[in-house]
Amino acid sequence: MNVDKDNVFTVSEVNRHIRNVIENNIPNLFVEGEIANFTHHRSGHIYFSLKDDKSTLRCVFFKPANLSLKFQPKVGDKVICLGKISVYEKSGNYQLTVSRMLPSGIGELQLKFDELKRKLTKEGLFDSAYKKTIPEFPESIGIITSSTGAAVEDIRNVISRRFPTMIYLYPATVQGDNAVREIISGIDYFNNEFPVDILIVGRGGGSQEDLFCFNDENLARKIFASKIPIISAVGHEIDFTISDFVADLRAPTPSAAAELAVPDRRELTDKINNLFSSLRYATQYYFNSKKLEIQELESALESQHPKNILKDFHSKLERTVMKLNITTHKLLQTQRSKLEILFYELKELSPQEALKRGYSLIRKEKRILNSINDINISDKLQLILSDGKCLAEIVEKQKNISITKKKR
Repeated sequence: MNVDKDNVFTVSEVNRHIRNVIENNIPNLFVEGEIANFTHHRSGHIYFSLKDDKSTLRCVFFKPANLSLKFQPKVGDKVICLGKISVYEKSGNYQLTVSRMLPSGIGELQLKFDELKRKLTKEGLFDSAYKKTIPEFPESIGIITSSTGAAVEDIRNVISRRFPTMIYLYPATVQGDNAVREIISGIDYFNNEFPVDILIVGRGGGSQEDLFCFNDENLARKIFASKIPIISAVGHEIDFTISDFVADLRAPTPSAAAELAVPDRRELTDKINNLFSSLRYATQYYFNSKKLEIQELESALESQHPKNILKDFHSKLERTVMKLNITTHKLLQTQRSKLEILFYELKELSPQEALKRGYSLIRKEKRILNSINDINISDKLQLILSDGKCLAEIVEKQKNISITKKKR
């Protein structure tokens, strides 16, 4: 036999190829079987096998994934595991790497729940954009639940205490074969025949099997199509039902649904009182500010009143007159001082003063003489002295002889 070495593979290459083929072509899958060879390692990992009457499948459930387990698995338990087939290259063995484990009976319900949830999520039935607003002050509330259960009484008690509102009950069984049909009939009744402001659909607590009617697809679509806002009030604190996801609002219990459906009148009273106080303060502040504005406008208007304008002009006129008087007085004083100086200067130059110093005036026929040429012999002249007058007759006249210096 001739062997082409190019076509010979190592064990590791074969195992790696098998690993790539298996892990890339087999998606996540659910596997049901009975637990065997169970070991909870001190590292936290769980190693076991799943078997049926014909085969065995090795499984590993790593610590990060198994921390969410809600029960303690043991040998002999029938379970459903979600995981992915993987190949351990070193030994060439394949195994199921588990990401989730459920008890077989409950697991079937959970599988149905997960499948429906994925389907409706993809269709958009859970989108917040489609959620209807719960009225803040409802006048009427419809309740779809058992007439004999504690849920309806809890809702009535809470609403009567918080915010008394008209309550209408549509009795429906909330578990069993007829539950889905009766709940859907109640939703149709309130939507088509007896409109209310809010619907509360739910029941008290119970097992997963008891509550599974609220995971029905037809009920989910009916809740989504309701024209009336619906509060889902299935009594379980931790887990959710499909009805919770599709409803406009989810409450963990019927009592909590009643609290969400109506306001608390005591809180409303406090809120109204606070609003009244705020309104009173705002009103008082508004009127005070407007009063100040009016006062400012009155002052501005008063300043423009003709009487005040005339008064202002009168004051300005008085100040001007006073200023003018002061200026005039100063000017008069200055001029008076100048006049006195001129008076004394003029007085010094006065003929009368010259007469006192020994001079005299000669007048001829009312004309004052200042030249010898104006006098003739025998002229009668009037002599004016400082202390009186007299007459004189000219008997002789003589001119002054001026001596002129000749130029060289």
